[in-house]
Amino acid sequence: MDIVMAIIFGTLFGFVLQRIGAADPDKIIGMLQLRDLHLMKTILLAVGVSSLLLFSGMAVGVIDSGHLSVKAMYGGVIAGGLLLGLGWAIAGFCPGTGVVAAGAGRKDAWAFILGGLAGAGIFTVMYERISDGELFERLFGGKVTLAMTDKYDALINIDGLLVAGSLALTFIAIAWFIPMQLRK
Repeated sequence: MDIVMAIIFGTLFGFVLQRIGAADPDKIIGMLQLRDLHLMKTILLAVGVSSLLLFSGMAVGVIDSGHLSVKAMYGGVIAGGLLLGLGWAIAGFCPGTGVVAAGAGRKDAWAFILGGLAGAGIFTVMYERISDGELFERLFGGKVTLAMTDKYDALINIDGLLVAGSLALTFIAIAWFIPMQLRK
């Protein structure tokens, strides 16, 4: 049953990504160049609303926080994030939108996907040699969150629900107030 739900929700998510233009590299690059902010508004609103729903659901006990996990923070996460961002800016795809674009028939998305798979393969082959290096030294004590939770250490000593709610409302406000396009 889990695989069926994954296929259903994955298909719906792909449909939404295609519908809002997230699988169009021109729209993504326009967002990253701060020319066309429609996609940015959509992402900020989605993150804000989903965060508000998630953390409110956890606060009232509808959602079990045991299903959420915090990954360890180390230098490789920062390096990988920079590489992902650079690839996203150059290609106009991230891994999710690349798959959606390939499903929509974009041939350039297939090159992006194959490049990503090649990079993952190279990393897998090299992992043994680099796993003891500086890229894998934990930062900030390893598994740490922005604010207090019952499972993880925090960078600041404030209740997690308050921080999550504040960030969510900030994202929603930014999405509300930024224009669709900046003046040229």
